[in-house]
Amino acid sequence: MRENGSEYSTISRVAMFTTLGMTRSTASTVASRLTSTSAPRTRVAGNTALSKAASARRNILWRPSDFAFFTALIVNPTNPCPVRSISVPKPATGCGDLTDCVVLTLQKPRPKSNGKVSGLSLHLYARWRALAEAAPALREAEEAAPSERLLQRIWQHQRLRRDQLRTLDGQELVVLHPGFWNHEAGPDFRGAVLRFACRPPRSGDVEIDLHPAGWRGHGHDRNPAYRNVILHVVWDGDSGAGCALPTLTLRSLLDSPLSELILSLGQEVDAPGLLAGRCSAPLRDLPEDTLREVLNQAALIRLQRKASELAARARQVGWEQSLWEGLFAALGYKQNVWPMRRVAELLPLLLARELKKRSGTFTLQARLLGVSGLLPTEPTRARASADHYLRRVWDHWWREREQFADFILPRGLWRFSGLRPANHPQRRLALAAHWLAAGHLPDELEQWFGAPIPDHKLEMSLLEILQAERDDFWSWHWTLRSARMGKTRPLLGAQRVADLAVNVVLPWFWMRAVAGKNDALQRTAEHRYFAWPKSEDNAVLRLARQRLLGGTNARALRTAAMQQGLLQIVRDFCAHSNALCENCRFPELVRGLNASLQGQDARG
Repeated sequence: MRENGSEYSTISRVAMFTTLGMTRSTASTVASRLTSTSAPRTRVAGNTALSKAASARRNILWRPSDFAFFTALIVNPTNPCPVRSISVPKPATGCGDLTDCVVLTLQKPRPKSNGKVSGLSLHLYARWRALAEAAPALREAEEAAPSERLLQRIWQHQRLRRDQLRTLDGQELVVLHPGFWNHEAGPDFRGAVLRFACRPPRSGDVEIDLHPAGWRGHGHDRNPAYRNVILHVVWDGDSGAGCALPTLTLRSLLDSPLSELILSLGQEVDAPGLLAGRCSAPLRDLPEDTLREVLNQAALIRLQRKASELAARARQVGWEQSLWEGLFAALGYKQNVWPMRRVAELLPLLLARELKKRSGTFTLQARLLGVSGLLPTEPTRARASADHYLRRVWDHWWREREQFADFILPRGLWRFSGLRPANHPQRRLALAAHWLAAGHLPDELEQWFGAPIPDHKLEMSLLEILQAERDDFWSWHWTLRSARMGKTRPLLGAQRVADLAVNVVLPWFWMRAVAGKNDALQRTAEHRYFAWPKSEDNAVLRLARQRLLGGTNARALRTAAMQQGLLQIVRDFCAHSNALCENCRFPELVRGLNASLQGQDARG
């Protein structure tokens, strides 16, 4: 985009930023900085094709210290080019050289492709989403403290630099589990498991306020319901106005700029009830190709959000470790995401002893099961078919336990109620041990991503990489104490591969391609994302179909991206309304789109 004169440049940028919710004075400051700044392009180098190829593209270097971070695609009203935000992590050992600034790249709309949304305005859904809540949230974070609700979500998702947590009185803090969000009276989070300094883990509640004075100001010190609180979490403040409890301030510990977290977490609440929403009828009236495109645009927003979360973690621990943490968390599914992620965070410690001599699958299974807290404290008898393996695992862990004693997760972190046997965390850790023992999963994934694979073979080709070889014990048993099955079962099924692909693997590659400014690899990630076959149906998807499509048959959502798009719409719109869809703009927006399409048909 070439502009004649700095005055026009400033005016056009002020127009763009004011549409995003900034005050005109703030927008003028930002635009002036952009106009006056002339920075050389920063090359991102790396040791793979993902970071070697950088296309020549006009861009603006926008440093995090100057401006807020955007995660959604937005539209510049003075120019049809979309502005895409890129989070570029800081360098990490073994992960290539990465820039320390955020890059806004100006791109012309891409031609129609089987792997991309097209036809409608490329940013229709992004504009709808902005109308819901995003634009007001983009005001500069420094103007006011975040809401208490946002702080609760930050704590729930642990969007913190977790290796730097320290209370106001100087105690080092390790969060083994953030607890379970309490939406009723009492502390904000129940059953958290924390370790202060080097003492044994403690289980208790966590209360979240904006400032330390909120503890006494809200009467928590006199309320018996708060007697089990072991940590007071606040946005900012000092110990002078607080309480006797350990207090943690979050302001300087966020893993991403606050404006990014507002976009990522500011809209995340539970979806309302099961009745069909007011948007279900107008959505069903949309032409099939238009509905598919709306869902795909929403899915692209979801891809970017998941990618930005992986990038935020990569800034702290590097790309490869962020991949492992994402994979482990995905194996935890809904109920055990956090403890699985915590086990992954311990991998550098658990694998450090393997630098001189790599151990096999069994040793890693014993170590993962031991440090997870999923082994019995004593080697009690199990079923005949499982007893020998269980005793071998326990004996091996007993010899190593002392070295990892400070990091063993309490068994109470895990949730087993309602779990399908195939999703039991013991079985998932056994699978992860196969990945770790092989020692080259990230390299295999990069080769898979760079290979020319037909769309219909994507799922099976990834399954071949992620599927473990036959295991003498786990191919025959669901858990450590279960009976022997009548036939062998794979440790990973094709349906679960879809979840790993759309939630971790493809967002990880997409973000690395964006960080490396590699358009070709970014398009590859997007194409595979939109081409991926649909994943297994579940309660969340059934609820989303009920709300948005009036219970449409699951077969109507033919791709995983369409499923992801449906979930994103629920997150962006349904989550801010009630069962009656009061004050929700989505039905109105869909009806407007439908009327516009009908008007075009009439004129045609």
